[in-house]
Amino acid sequence: MSTSNQPKKYNNVVLIPTDFSEVCSNAISHGVKLALFLGYKVCILHIINKETKAELKKKNVDIDYIDYRLKEYKKYYSKTYKVEIDTMAVEGNIFSTISDVAKEIKANLMVMGTHGKVGLQHVFGSYALKVVVESPVPVVVVQKRAFNKGYNNIVFPVSNDLEPRQAVHWAKLMARLFSAKIHIIQSPEKETGRKTSLNIITKQITDIFTAEEISYVVTAAETAKDFAEQVISYGVLHHADLFMIMTRPNIEVAGFSLASWDERLMFNDAQIPVMGINPVEVGYHYFEWSMLA
Repeated sequence: MSTSNQPKKYNNVVLIPTDFSEVCSNAISHGVKLALFLGYKVCILHIINKETKAELKKKNVDIDYIDYRLKEYKKYYSKTYKVEIDTMAVEGNIFSTISDVAKEIKANLMVMGTHGKVGLQHVFGSYALKVVVESPVPVVVVQKRAFNKGYNNIVFPVSNDLEPRQAVHWAKLMARLFSAKIHIIQSPEKETGRKTSLNIITKQITDIFTAEEISYVVTAAETAKDFAEQVISYGVLHHADLFMIMTRPNIEVAGFSLASWDERLMFNDAQIPVMGINPVEVGYHYFEWSMLA
């Protein structure tokens, strides 16, 4: 299908929101280095809201301080990594404005820092999950763990309920960029029909990886154990650099519900980054996503 007359959907941009905290500074470093591998530009975004204004008052500085901080980021990262950096300061609400900006600039990907379940929660903190599930693009959520040499081992949970095939495009891209190994973990299924369906989905994914000469291994989770816990333990044992999952509100997989995803996976104690990809369900966009695989 020709797309020559269709508007450009993406601008090869990594969007990185920041609240100027330490963990968000790490997200900027992570995102800039990832953009370097991807050959993308970077947009560093600050949302001006009541927390921002309270912080400015506390520091006894005016609104120009935000522009100063953003310019400092731009100066350092563009010079150090030779990556094109844009900055934006937009007044709004983090839950909606970040997504709006992602659409406006046609970002391909977002990298966002989170402070974890406990401790400082200045702007993002435990609100990170809501930003992720509202995002129109995949989001890599990072804590304080450094980017290092990229994503060499990617853990890829597969289930019947969260349509993991839509994440195959990003799995292929990251595997090629970093010569990574994909660790597929099948969710626990007791019912024969669901087991069969899961095996079909897994084979579709592995057929693609085989054809593309991408290294992978398949592991079946134990039905008697919690799936989320198994994913995290597996990631630690196999030195995972990234968890890659599909996200969808109000959908639960046995032992791996999104109700606990923010506490147990995104805030994992090993601080392994998590890429959350929202499913695209209808119309041409679903076709486009499915054909990427």
